[in-house]
Amino acid sequence: MSHAPQIKIPATYMRGGTSKGVFFSLQDLPEAAQIPGPARDALLLRVIGSPDPYDKQIDGMGGATSSTSKTVILSKSIKADHDVDYLFGQVSIDKPFVDWSGNCGNLSAAVGSFAISNGLVDASRIPHNGVAVVRVWQANIGKTIIAHVPITNGEVQETGDFELDGVTFPAAEVQVEFMDPAAEEEGGGGSMFPTGNLVDDLEVPGVGTFKATMINAGIPTIFINAEDIGYTGTELQGAINSDSKALAMFETIRAYGALRMGLIKDLDEAAKRQHTPKVAFVAKPAAYVASSGKAIAAGDVDLLVRALSMGKLHHAMMGTAAVAIGTAAAISGTLVNLAAGGIERNAVRFGHPSGTLRVGAEASLVNGEWTVNKAIMSRNARVLMEGYVRVPGDSF
Repeated sequence: MSHAPQIKIPATYMRGGTSKGVFFSLQDLPEAAQIPGPARDALLLRVIGSPDPYDKQIDGMGGATSSTSKTVILSKSIKADHDVDYLFGQVSIDKPFVDWSGNCGNLSAAVGSFAISNGLVDASRIPHNGVAVVRVWQANIGKTIIAHVPITNGEVQETGDFELDGVTFPAAEVQVEFMDPAAEEEGGGGSMFPTGNLVDDLEVPGVGTFKATMINAGIPTIFINAEDIGYTGTELQGAINSDSKALAMFETIRAYGALRMGLIKDLDEAAKRQHTPKVAFVAKPAAYVASSGKAIAAGDVDLLVRALSMGKLHHAMMGTAAVAIGTAAAISGTLVNLAAGGIERNAVRFGHPSGTLRVGAEASLVNGEWTVNKAIMSRNARVLMEGYVRVPGDSF
């Protein structure tokens, strides 16, 4: 019996914020995978090592968490006034599918660096020393992201002293602007609040009825109060991820929230759309010890937020969910804003399992609809490895 040999594909393994992923230039992918479809999905699944019934992704590049089971495809932009097109694929760990329904805000911080280093940005736009402004078209959600990438001697500067809770070592600061982050196509026909309300009563059969803020900004997110589900908002991963009943509860809440937001037409669709929406629970400031052992005082934060991604509590905070948090915090009356004191604000610092994060957003009410021009946060990013990934030639 003959077996197909492995093929090798140029790729870069990068960290962006608190996530890691395998980055590809579109033209480097095998021809069958250069277009959306089963071949592309099969290739990315094999690269990452999914589906894996052991939940370890040992035979691939994935790290067996939602933060490390990620892929990115970049190409020169076909969109006017943009440098690069950015497509993000969230790879399921234990199931055979790639979710293309949303963005990864953390890996957005690495997109500009990859684009510059791989010749996707016109050389005239890159200073010899200074900051390169990379205009990114986020193709999954049809939004613009502006990445401010530090440049030293004509090359991307990756080393620096910017520290990010959830990442062990410091690196160069990359400011990321998410322009007009409210969704335009999904749920509610373009409304930031697809139900038309800042707060709804979300009925979840078999679980209960909860106050919920359901928002499309950065990524569709369902916010609920921690105390309504028996939590304090100071929980770390172990308290949630080791509790199968809690995970099932959150998935049920997510499914009914997705239905209420108009993201799915029936509950069965939720299982095939794991990346969105997110579920998060919020609470007023309180002291706790982060997963690193760092003490977080109540006075260090405006509120506490814990969020789930791909069915598990995130070890820090997804970048897109941070955009949703900052946006909701800027709008008086949302559960996020109320947990943060109920005052008007254009920036918020929240506590997550690994520490704290600050995100800025300015919202305004225009013709009865809430809008936000942009949300801003700082991350860092660096190349971990570059060269080739290898996969069996008959795997896609």
